[in-house]
Amino acid sequence: MMSSRARVLPLVVAVVAALFVTSDAVAATTLPPVHAKFDYQIGGAYTPPSGVRVVSRDHSAQPAAGLYNICYVNAFQAQPNTESEWGDLLLRDSAGKIVYDVDWGEALLDIRTADKRQRIAAKVNGWVDSCASKGFQGVEPDNYDSYSRSNNLLTTSQAQTYIKLLSAHAHGVGLAIAQKNTVELAGNRVANGLDFAVAEECADWDECGDFVSAFGNNVIVIEYSAAGLRAACSGWGSSLSIVRRDVDVSTPGSSGYVYKTC
Repeated sequence: MMSSRARVLPLVVAVVAALFVTSDAVAATTLPPVHAKFDYQIGGAYTPPSGVRVVSRDHSAQPAAGLYNICYVNAFQAQPNTESEWGDLLLRDSAGKIVYDVDWGEALLDIRTADKRQRIAAKVNGWVDSCASKGFQGVEPDNYDSYSRSNNLLTTSQAQTYIKLLSAHAHGVGLAIAQKNTVELAGNRVANGLDFAVAEECADWDECGDFVSAFGNNVIVIEYSAAGLRAACSGWGSSLSIVRRDVDVSTPGSSGYVYKTC
């Protein structure tokens, strides 16, 4: 008969081995440099302005050579006019109508069940794999706060359960993962596996301090107004990465293009 000590020893070895695997996985990811000049290029890739060290680009683009690159994926909503790609994974109300983010014309994804979360994550994580293979170092899953536009059909618990699928996968392929906006869930960022924050208009909404409380200086701030940039620079210009872009995040040469920093 095996002794209690003999039974326990293999378990201890397994636990220690698991801890080393976890540590290696975390060590394989690299966070963006803090207080670094940043450009938000999710509307189209172009040569970064002088001094930029960190850039965010859509997953369909190539990373910028020599910089820290964050890969943008729309993880909680469908891009406009792509509803047919998602089938039964689109969120529908009790009348069977697709629920939209009306500001951007994007259909919300249905993360209410474990099966649908897994199926949506499989598609999104395919994009994440592509990001990693291209050489991106981080990933930015957008619309974490889609529950706030769901007419109470989605919950914060569902959003967090789903994002854990994305964060575990991102870490598994060596990518750091951002929390996009959603300041009300920032306090849970460790449990949700989120490494840094990308915060739109946090100065306009007086939320930058809450992001810093959760993420330290690992916060990238994007403002869309002159007043927002002034407030961000006044309060956080010596510690955070801050940029002002136009709302359409257009490319240089476009009539609405804006790029300013502190």
